[in-house]
Amino acid sequence: MKCGVITDGISRDFEHALNVMAEFELEYAELQYLWDKEVGDLDAGEIQRAKGLLEARQMKVACISRHNFVGMGVHQTAVGDSDYQKHMEGLKRCIGMAQDLSCPRVRIMSFRREMIVFGKGGAEEWVVSTGAWEKLLELLRPPVELAAREGVQLVLETGNNAMIPSAWMGAKLVREMASQHLSILWDPGNCLYANEPAFPDGWEALKGGAMGHLHIKDAIVEMNKATVTFCPMGQGQLGESFEPLADAIRKDGYEGVVSFESVHCDEKGSFEGGFRRSIETFKKVFG
Repeated sequence: MKCGVITDGISRDFEHALNVMAEFELEYAELQYLWDKEVGDLDAGEIQRAKGLLEARQMKVACISRHNFVGMGVHQTAVGDSDYQKHMEGLKRCIGMAQDLSCPRVRIMSFRREMIVFGKGGAEEWVVSTGAWEKLLELLRPPVELAAREGVQLVLETGNNAMIPSAWMGAKLVREMASQHLSILWDPGNCLYANEPAFPDGWEALKGGAMGHLHIKDAIVEMNKATVTFCPMGQGQLGESFEPLADAIRKDGYEGVVSFESVHCDEKGSFEGGFRRSIETFKKVFG
């Protein structure tokens, strides 16, 4: 498969991050923070500088990954209000950057999580966040329509504090939005916080084309303690899932990129150190 990394998980010094990528023969860079800015905030000169650094190493951009629409309550947000419009403008800048860098994908997030969206047997009267799902669909239509006009693919990330916290919910969203310009950026590590096993459960929900991009990291989630511990790949709760998941993805004919998300740091607090602990395992499993 096509393997890459979210570059700021190595370093926000973009040139250094690309040099480390080259050391490990990784071809696909996912861009989130470059130097002191988040994607969508870089000026034209900085984008051209990034483009030159990528071209000099013959690297491609897998995804432009700003935190568009993160943390916004669906019941507190309306299409066109000031905060919503601020995120739409950020998305437009990300799409422009994607076009400049010949990148087919732009990430969006799915607002802030409502814990109980659906219910039965009386729960719908007492604990369900009534209308949250319908409001989410309403809020996502303008970004999807923009992507369709601009000819890019939006990949919506499964987030641990987002309205789409699991592969199952992501697949439901893709079916109901019914647009070829929206697919799921699956992060099985985040889905641990929705108590969803990556394999077979998560993969069974998304296989067949609902997944447009994939993040890989490993973690230990203790929901009762509200605690997440990032760890070297293979030493967390996803360890036993990685190889069967990689085999299943290959068999399904996935043609996208698998991005290593380097969020584990070593004892010195170095994320590059954490990256170096796991990258060979990542390449062995998904390469």
